[in-house]
Amino acid sequence: MKSRKFEFKPFSRKQKKLIYWWHPESPVSDRKIVIADGAIRSGKTIAMICGFFLWSLNSFRNGAAFILAGKTVGALKKNVIKPTLEILTAWGVPYHYVSSGDEARIEVGGNVYYLYDAHNERSQDRLQGLTAAGALLDEVALMPRSFVEQAMGRCSVAGSRLWFNCNPEKPSHFVKTDLIDQAESKKVYHLHFMMEDNLSLDPEIRAWYETAFTGVFYRRFILGEWALTDGLVYPDYANHPQTYEITQIPAIQHAVIGVDFGGTGSAHSFTLTGFTPGYEKTVILSEYYHCNKDGKALSPLELEEAFVAFVRQAKQQFRVYEAYCDSAEQTLIQGLRLAVAKAGLGINVRNAIKEPINERIVFTNSMFAQGRLLVHSSCKQTAKALREAVYDSKIRTEDVRLDDGTTNIDSLDSFEYSVEALMKDIFYLRR
Repeated sequence: MKSRKFEFKPFSRKQKKLIYWWHPESPVSDRKIVIADGAIRSGKTIAMICGFFLWSLNSFRNGAAFILAGKTVGALKKNVIKPTLEILTAWGVPYHYVSSGDEARIEVGGNVYYLYDAHNERSQDRLQGLTAAGALLDEVALMPRSFVEQAMGRCSVAGSRLWFNCNPEKPSHFVKTDLIDQAESKKVYHLHFMMEDNLSLDPEIRAWYETAFTGVFYRRFILGEWALTDGLVYPDYANHPQTYEITQIPAIQHAVIGVDFGGTGSAHSFTLTGFTPGYEKTVILSEYYHCNKDGKALSPLELEEAFVAFVRQAKQQFRVYEAYCDSAEQTLIQGLRLAVAKAGLGINVRNAIKEPINERIVFTNSMFAQGRLLVHSSCKQTAKALREAVYDSKIRTEDVRLDDGTTNIDSLDSFEYSVEALMKDIFYLRR
């Protein structure tokens, strides 16, 4: 079934530069790589897709192979594949889309565009042996260096080009230091995008985005800077916890439980998170925390009894139908399922989605920035975890939340598991 047609809006000058940089009449047509970085919602992805397909379909017609890659399969389909199919439909260009399997691809005009995810170091293995005429890497700064370098090495056909886009990360990231900062010697054409470069972005939506982030995320996502983290993971909360603490619980539409299991060196944590009508506010309502250190580990039966008691108390106060648990512990999860069923509590115990940690961090910080995430005063462990969470200073090229046992990561994980199924809907509520 064909996709709907893409609704084109006028392109800005910056977008047109990205679309046509490869054209023989362009002053930068001798470059091998284009990198479009900068602010979110700045129109770089759509312009890159248009440019990439115009270039590849005009330059190669005899079965050339191309790489289309995203951080995950889901991100690739949402950010690249869906708009690509809509754009091809609007252009009247026929295509054949194979959406799954090892040979997932889009066939267009004799060319084959193979689809890849780049979620870990092993992702590069699928590229080996491929001879490609070009690559489009979406969110390249989130990909392992090994995958990016393998993709660059695969593009060995005469006239091949590389198309990269991303939001900024740390200034020490290899995309910044090895490509952008060495643009002339590496034949890189660097285009920096801001939200004003997207002429189709509604002014009200732009204003909302400008208030949705603070600190390093404001600098990266709104100003488009390659900026350092400042140590604290949740600076708004850490510096002004009283702003977000409540003693009176507002009207709660429903609540969800998150569960993180701890080993002998950490803790078991349950978090009950509630949502006000329309998801206007997210409220951390109550918590359970048991440290397993110093020989105080719970037996599976004791853990099940603690969970049953927590669920029973939660259901006495709120509508609670789901619990999301750390999927690494299937035996413990099954024990919890049986325990709540035996107790007749009527709650679905599911595997946590476990979105990338940094996506969870962005969500939490944005919610604090908007004043939409609150913490009940009884949740002492969660409050302490939010105040004390820091980035690992030993890792220079990535944002990694410190997890060496010196801070309480367990309460953060259980809270995140309780919200991540609704995270994107909650975040974009006001968009």
